[in-house]
Amino acid sequence: VQLQASGGGLVQPGGSLRLSCTASERIYDINSMGWYRQAPGKQRELVASIIVGGAINYADSVKGRFAISTTLDNGKNAVYLQMSSLKIEDTAVYYCNVRQQDRNYWGPGTQVTVSS
Repeated sequence: VQLQASGGGLVQPGGSLRLSCTASERIYDINSMGWYRQAPGKQRELVASIIVGGAINYADSVKGRFAISTTLDNGKNAVYLQMSSLKIEDTAVYYCNVRQQDRNYWGPGTQVTVSS
């Protein structure tokens, strides 16, 4: 299974972007789907996640600005991140993630740059 992410790019502060991540095939028995990010010189951090059948979690820094959603896109799992009111500190490489009980899938990363 491969995850392919898209939607990154360059945006001005206050702007919006929508990240998409689609699996190459249907993934079953998913525990969670989410987005992480890694800024230069910093550790990878959780941005948002959906626990299947349960909670949606957001990093405090993005609450009220980002929204995560999931769907089955032509029978393949997809996870989206709608990002609004973007700030310079949101600049990072964003990675999508799908977790099963004993397996962890990562997308290759998509660059989001917020700059004036």
